[in-house]
Formats: sequence, C-alpha cells, structure tokens
Amino acid sequence: MNEQIRGIAMAEAPPTSSAPPPSAVTPGSDTGGHDARHRSDTRARIQQVALELFAEQGYDKTSLREIAERLDVTKAALYYHFKSKEDIVRSLVEDYFGQMDALIAWAKTRPRTAATRREILGRYVGIVADGSAVFRMLHHNQAALNSLASAKERGDVYRERLYGLIDALTEPGADLEERLRAAMALGGVSIGWMFFADQVDNRKKLCAAVLDIASGLAIGDPASRLAAADLPLTARALRMT
Repeated sequence: MNEQIRGIAMAEAPPTSSAPPPSAVTPGSDTGGHDARHRSDTRARIQQVALELFAEQGYDKTSLREIAERLDVTKAALYYHFKSKEDIVRSLVEDYFGQMDALIAWAKTRPRTAATRREILGRYVGIVADGSAVFRMLHHNQAALNSLASAKERGDVYRERLYGLIDALTEPGADLEERLRAAMALGGVSIGWMFFADQVDNRKKLCAAVLDIASGLAIGDPASRLAAADLPLTARALRMT
C-alpha cells in the first residue's frame, strides 16, 4: 500500500490554464459539443498511448515525439493537450482523484447504512480496477517519478481523499477500530487488485471477491465483532493467523 500511495502521489495538483480556441485542435466547421467530444477523445487517446509507451520502455526513455508518432499526430497537436510527460502523468492521477471526489460527494447524499457502505466499496473497486494500468505504470517508474516536484503535497492530497472515503464508510465520531477497519478495507482493495489482476482470467470474479473481503472488513458481522472483543488480545491475534 505504501508503494502504491507513493506511486499515485507522483502527479501534481491540477494546473489552471486558459484553453486555446477550438480551431487550434479541431479544424473544420464543427463546433460546440462535437469539438468538446473530439478534444476529450484525443486527450484520452494520448493518455492511453503514453501509458503503453511508459510500460514498454519506461517513463525516462519515452519522449513526447514518440508519443506523437504512435498517435500519428504532430507534436504541435500533442502540445495543445499536454506540454510535457509530467503533464500526462498529472492528468492520469487527476482523473483518478476526480473519480474519488465524485464517489465521496455521492456518499454524502446517501444514508449511512451497511448497504451504502457496500455500494461505496463496490464503486471504489471499479475505480481501482479501471486505474490498474496507471497503478502499474506508477509502480514500475517510481525512481523517475519520485523526482517530480511537490511529491509531499501530492501525497497529502491523496491522503485527504482516503480520509474522505474512511469518513464515508464509518459513523460520525467512530472509534479507532472502526476507522481502522475502513482504512484496511480500502487498502485491501488496492493491494488485492494490484497483485492479482494479472493472475486471473475472469476480472469480474476478482472484483466480486475483493468486494466481499473488503465489505467483511469495513462492515462485518456486529455479533462476531462483539464476541471477538470479549477475547483476550492474544486469543484474537491467534484467530487471525
């Protein structure tokens, strides 16, 4: 989990910039929604190709020129969306953070029930599964990405989102054990997917298994938890081995 946290934190917070005129990227007479969709599709294609090249030959050994050549676009067209490789990595992590933010916002509108907690975890499993290629790239290129600026700040931003999810999975004023169970459930989702996604033929079954285990940690059976709490610490530790 520590490696993944460091890896995910390799991208900076979103930059603020004014967008150039649509004609700079989308020549022709189409405007409005078509242009926006085209720009979004092009951005996603750049991200996908960059991920492929980073995985094949490493972040350091990949240039923007190579990304543009594989996309069959000019470097000028690529620069419209991303000025550097770091911008591409940043955008990938921003997208991941954005999904977490949306999940936290949705959770705040829902009742604090076991069903809601399971739904939160289910959606988080989906976010992690969708981002597995990004996780692998970040993990395999840690040495290069650790040199990017503001690593501590990026780590803080990621932790804030984890705390937001922990809050969504627990009651207000929850004790340490309840919050710890939620944190371990979230970490287990990430670790489970990172280590086993490439070892299964049926990703849906892996998602279901990860969700069941995470739900057991975050929700559990209240009766079982009360019974375990009555055991001496050494007995509880033995039950977990």
